[in-house]
Amino acid sequence: MQITPYLFFKGNCRAAFTRYAEILDLPAPQIMDFSQLPEADKANMAGAPEDAVMHAMLMLPSGALMGSDDIGPDVQPMAGCSVNLTVATAQEANRIFDALAEGGEIRMPLAETFWTPAFGTLTDAFGIRWMVMAEAPQG
Repeated sequence: MQITPYLFFKGNCRAAFTRYAEILDLPAPQIMDFSQLPEADKANMAGAPEDAVMHAMLMLPSGALMGSDDIGPDVQPMAGCSVNLTVATAQEANRIFDALAEGGEIRMPLAETFWTPAFGTLTDAFGIRWMVMAEAPQG
């Protein structure tokens, strides 16, 4: 069994996934926009901007992160959930945390805790909540 986070954006999914790929040092995301819908299906999506992201995916070493633009009329900000990212070292956690925090809001500064050498939470510039932490040393 595998659980894959699927994130929704207010029209900036492409920019978010491109930035996440840069920050996480991953290959460019796979992105399909609404212009790629077959003509028969476009009728069911009347009003969808052609350049809006229908589906985006970043391949991670242990799964994937997926998302799309929410094209509905009542787009709500993401709440009640965070993407948890665990990396090998505190140094890497610090680099990623700082990059994700650019233009966003730090909710809990990255710091050592009793369970890990580095843990912090933030909301990035795209409105996505993140929990970033380093693996605890073994032994």
